[in-house]
Amino acid sequence: MRLQLVVNPAAGGGRGAKRLPAVQSALSAHDLVVTPTRSLEHADELVAAALADDRVVVAMGGDGIVGRVAGAVASGGGVMGVVPGGRGNDFCRAVGIPLDPVAACAVLTSGVASPIDLGYAGATAFIGIASIGFDSDVQERVLRSRLPLGQLVYLYGSLATVLSWKPAQFTCSVDGAALSLAGWSVAVANTGMYGGGMKLAPAASVTDGLLDVVTSSTTSRLTFLRALPKVFKGTHIDEPSVSVRTASTVTLDADRPFRVFADGDPVATLPCTITVKPAALSVILPRPR
Repeated sequence: MRLQLVVNPAAGGGRGAKRLPAVQSALSAHDLVVTPTRSLEHADELVAAALADDRVVVAMGGDGIVGRVAGAVASGGGVMGVVPGGRGNDFCRAVGIPLDPVAACAVLTSGVASPIDLGYAGATAFIGIASIGFDSDVQERVLRSRLPLGQLVYLYGSLATVLSWKPAQFTCSVDGAALSLAGWSVAVANTGMYGGGMKLAPAASVTDGLLDVVTSSTTSRLTFLRALPKVFKGTHIDEPSVSVRTASTVTLDADRPFRVFADGDPVATLPCTITVKPAALSVILPRPR
């Protein structure tokens, strides 16, 4: 195979750079080009060069670089693979790619190129979940954190944000129908997972051509904290404050200026329209058992 590894060496606090030699060794039988990224914009340039050279683009890093590469590969009509190298690696969790980078390399040979959906926040592609509200404040805290917590940084961010949280008023629309609520968050899910294994939208599918919209209305801090661990099993959706519906177009807005986060990065400001493009991307996934 002709592969180009687009790697974020800073992902996971340098985890990507540390595992790169082992990944290069695992892929040594292939025609491999390794290209570290300097920024998300630089990743776009690397993808364009890889596609022009008729290579499969392999994103190595966290969900941020995976989502960015996914959008660029989809635009160029190419094929991509994924090797985890970040903290959360939620796309890999959602589609069954091994979380060990070397094991994930084997999927590039044994897997099959499969069409999956992509979400778009305005014109910016995302592969996982776009959200506002409490989730935005958690992500802002995670971006500022320098604590060596690995994927637990998301749990830390959630617990720390609860203490200062004030309910927001969300004014949204779901396939043209008005949706207004006071509460914690509104999230629009493609894969259904974020935050290092949180199953926010447990029924979400990357092949159904739809987005899962998860809302969390106002509760006490204690009620929210008691329900928080349930997100890792997906059983939080049974809480009276949580609602899930599907849609193809969602408009997000709120009473204060949250940034829209997706795949761990800020991708838009409010108001923002989220859409889905069915089967927009060809990605190498494990063969179904």
